[in-house]
Amino acid sequence: MKKKIKLGFADKWGGFVPEEDFYYKLLARHYDIELSDTPDYLICSQNGHSHIKYDCVKIVDIGENIVPDFNEFDYAVGFDHLEFGDRYLRVPLYVFFAEYPKLAERATPPPDDVLLNRKFCSFVVTNGGYGDPMRTKFFHALSKYKRVDSGGRYLNNIGGNVKDKMEFCSQYKFNIAFENSSSPGYTTEKVMQPLSCFSVPIYWGNPLIAKDFTPASMVCVKDEADIDRAVEEIIRLDTDDAAYLEKVKAPCLVQPHDFYEKELEKFLCHIIDQPLEEARRLNRYGFQTIHRFRMRRLYAIQDALAAPVKLMRRVKSVLR
Repeated sequence: MKKKIKLGFADKWGGFVPEEDFYYKLLARHYDIELSDTPDYLICSQNGHSHIKYDCVKIVDIGENIVPDFNEFDYAVGFDHLEFGDRYLRVPLYVFFAEYPKLAERATPPPDDVLLNRKFCSFVVTNGGYGDPMRTKFFHALSKYKRVDSGGRYLNNIGGNVKDKMEFCSQYKFNIAFENSSSPGYTTEKVMQPLSCFSVPIYWGNPLIAKDFTPASMVCVKDEADIDRAVEEIIRLDTDDAAYLEKVKAPCLVQPHDFYEKELEKFLCHIIDQPLEEARRLNRYGFQTIHRFRMRRLYAIQDALAAPVKLMRRVKSVLR
């Protein structure tokens, strides 16, 4: 008989369905889950701060380039290569995307003529406002050689946004897969998605990318000074069919495709298989409590300042 647990989610995106969540599905293999507003275990993200009102075991899933705050959360799953006892596990964001399992199918690539007879390069960025200017500079640098088709909202040059990023990327030999910022360990879905559809990623971001994906399967750009060299490498691959086919078919995963899923499953079970009170890692006394009290006040001020802006947005949407 499965152990019954009270589970909650907080600070997730709009339209979030708990039963479809990666964490929920992993835990359901081992436990009888009751979704609760007063949970014993809370899984949350960095998208908000409603976690502050819960008094339970808190597990934060980091999806952006930030370091988890272990003064606010008992446990964390994130990008950084950290060691913090049993409180932290590194699981890159790309593991949670639907395209990730397709990497296990790369042993059977499409025919050579299909791989070679495609358009040149794709680029899909939604918001260029907060991203590092490196990807914009590279987009323009590569565009001097051949047109790069931009199908996102940012720098769009194809007459509108693409509806299906993967279908769009699959039509191109290359994809500019730059992160929005560079930090050790920060590997998102951007490099994984073109790999899953046999489009060679042109990658910049995580300087430790070789711990996740093989350099042989992509074109890596180190920094701004490396742009010209990377463009020359892309030109060589674009004009040498044999070299391109070797690159696009190269094994890409460093770890087995189910490695992170198994590690996360063990991590979560270790937390829940302890007696509930023993699973807590936050200190209820001392300066940690003062820190969390201060954060609650800051969050309250933030909410108060944001309220008029949210109200105006609602009014504008009604008047449209």
